[in-house]
Formats: sequence, C-alpha cells, structure tokens
Amino acid sequence: MGAQIRVYRQKITATSAMRKIFKAMELIATSRIGKARSRVAASLPYSNAITRAVSAVASQHEIDHPLTREHSEARRSAVLVMTSDRGLAGSYSASVLKQAESLITKLRDENKEVATYIIGRKGQAYFDFRNREYKQVWTGNTDAPEFEVAREVGNVLVDSFNAPYEEGGVDEIHIVFTQFKSMVTQEPTVVRLLPLEVVDQQVTDQAELLPLYEFEPEPAQVLDALLPRYIESRIFTAMLQAAASELAARQRAMKSAGDNANELIKKYTRLRNNARQAEITQELTEIVAGADAL
Repeated sequence: MGAQIRVYRQKITATSAMRKIFKAMELIATSRIGKARSRVAASLPYSNAITRAVSAVASQHEIDHPLTREHSEARRSAVLVMTSDRGLAGSYSASVLKQAESLITKLRDENKEVATYIIGRKGQAYFDFRNREYKQVWTGNTDAPEFEVAREVGNVLVDSFNAPYEEGGVDEIHIVFTQFKSMVTQEPTVVRLLPLEVVDQQVTDQAELLPLYEFEPEPAQVLDALLPRYIESRIFTAMLQAAASELAARQRAMKSAGDNANELIKKYTRLRNNARQAEITQELTEIVAGADAL
C-alpha cells in the first residue's frame, strides 16, 4: 500500500512540473501575440497600397509581363508551405500540412509536377520522415518573421518561375499558410502567388475606383520595379499571419494542457488520499484483530 502512495506522489510531482512549463509557455505566447497582431496590422497599409498600384498598372494597360503571363498548359507547380519551428501549438502545423497535401494531390491529379518549398522545422520533419523530396527549406523564428527571409524566399520563387521548364522552372506558384482571423479562428489558406492574380487583401462589397497613373517612362518598367516588391510583401504578410496564428494556437493549446494537468493532479490527489485511508484502515483492523487474539 505504501508503494502505491509513493507512485501517486511521484505522478503528482511530475504533473505539477509539467503544469509549470505549460503555464510559462502560455504566458510567453500571450505576451507575444499582441506584438504579432500589431505587426500584421502595420503591414496592411503598405501591402494594400502596393496592391492598388500594381492593380492600376495591370488593369489600365495590357502589358505582357512574365509575372502576369498565364501559361496555356502548366506542367510544374511550386508549393510554399508555411509551418512552425516548434511544437506545442495544437493542430497548427498539422492543419497546414493537411491543406498542403490536398493541394499537392489536386495538382498531381491535373498531371502537374510539384516542387515543394518549406518554411518551418515541422514541415521539414514531416517530409523527411516520409522520405519525400523538397527543393529548399527556411527555418528559424517562424513566430517572429523577418523581412529579409521573405525577400530571400521571394527571390528564389521568382527565379524558379522565370527559369525554363527544362532547367527545373515552374509555371505557377502557390503558398499555403494559416490566415489569422481572430484569437479563436485561424484558417489554413491557399493562395496562388504567380502568375499574378492582383487582388486587394481588404476586399469590400463596394468596388474601389483605382487611381489613374501617368507613367514615366513606360508601364512595363513600372511593373518591373513594383512586382518583386509586391511578391515580397505578399509573402511577408503571409508569414506575419502565420506567426500570429501560431502564437494564438500555442496559447490555446497550453491553456488546455494546463487545465488537463490540474484535473490530473486532482485525480491523483484523490487516489493518493484513498490509498492512504485504506492503509490506515488496514492498520487499525490489524491492531483490533491482534487485541482480540490476546
């Protein structure tokens, strides 16, 4: 009976230690989520402004630009998957990977080859475990993205898009990330990045009148300057959305884990008390039986 009590004490101690870890990670995620949401909000004015500029150029002038040209028959597609570097975030990375698998299956059903690019160690581990190839991976600070990483990713994807098919080039590029809608709602989303689909990120029911621009010297040169920055902005905004979603998912998961730890501690405490009571009752019974024998 004493051994059983020691087992419950050990379980209570271990669960209490885990509860402290869960609480600490919940507090860290809570402290960072505010900054992550602020970064998302701060990125929208620039992103929307450059989107409107590109939309105006593309809609007012019929320009045959490599980044806006539709391929008659796409043969290879690139898929950029944004996951997390760390775990303990509930189903955050699993949901993104599930969405990516659905997209990859759809592309292959359309007889397209798929070149996969990954952001985050969880996505890398997922493909490594299944011995599946990927072109390139970026890791580090997925919960605090840096613009330089977004610029590097954009350059790699644009170079791949501009490369000939025979040299490993792709005909279209998709990104899979988690869109942050609220603290309780984060939605895995697929966006086709190239060929360019110029869509304002703040879509309203009322049609927005785009400004009329005069170009010097040529609209094509304006697009050459705007489109790389537009792509960097779209990728960086997606990374910021994914970071906010990751922190929100981790906060929610750690709170749930802490609540479960509290329930386990109550359960083990009750079982330990029952075992102690049973031990005391047995000792009293043995004393009474010994007295009766005398």
